[in-house]
Amino acid sequence: MHGRPSRAANGHHRKHEDGADGLPAEDHLSLSTFAHTEGLNAKVLVLNKAFMAVRVVTARRAFGLLFRNIAEIIQVQTDAAGTQQFLTYNIETWTDASEIQRRIQHERERFDWVRTVRLEIPVPRIIRLLGYDRLPDQAVKLNRRNLFARDRNQCQYCGRHFPTNDLSLDHVRPRSHGGGESWENLVCACIRCNARKGGRTPEQAGMSLVRRPERPKRNPLISLRLGHEKYASWKAFLDHAYWSVELK
Repeated sequence: MHGRPSRAANGHHRKHEDGADGLPAEDHLSLSTFAHTEGLNAKVLVLNKAFMAVRVVTARRAFGLLFRNIAEIIQVQTDAAGTQQFLTYNIETWTDASEIQRRIQHERERFDWVRTVRLEIPVPRIIRLLGYDRLPDQAVKLNRRNLFARDRNQCQYCGRHFPTNDLSLDHVRPRSHGGGESWENLVCACIRCNARKGGRTPEQAGMSLVRRPERPKRNPLISLRLGHEKYASWKAFLDHAYWSVELK
């Protein structure tokens, strides 16, 4: 990390009594006031108390954690010299229209937004759990979704990209030859290439792989999101060496 967290104006934490629905009982913005917008499905990176990334949740889930005052918002700002500063907000200061509009209106296109009757609110990209200090899970699950993401929907034999429905998974070393279910032995293949290869090894079929299949160091879906400018701030908290994110 570069720089260190600093508190945004009026960003201190205040304790509230919880209402019957589990949300703060005082007159704060609640989830029920949000219009049903696409912004509530946007993705938010969740950090533990030690600023280590632990998972990705929807904006709807993130706002729920913020309303219960068990999380705070982290905004990454980079100055002209390239130094990063982490600003922190609670839900009250984040929904202060004048404050937020002043700070991020110039980069409006980098945010997803949700609406209420009174105002429009940007979806935070990162939140931090104030009382959660567990370490992130280091394992990346071996499943169809993560394999397609690792190979970026590219057939590993012909090199063409296909919609998910037009791809299958191929055992590089066929099961009939002792090949198992592993990151190093499963690749995306289009229907045509999979049929051509059949129950043979690539060498036997006269085919070659676009790249050697490997176990990813982080959840490959996160790598895809990092390619989008909206999620650039996540990079400040992603360490290739020791963690991966589980999507929930």
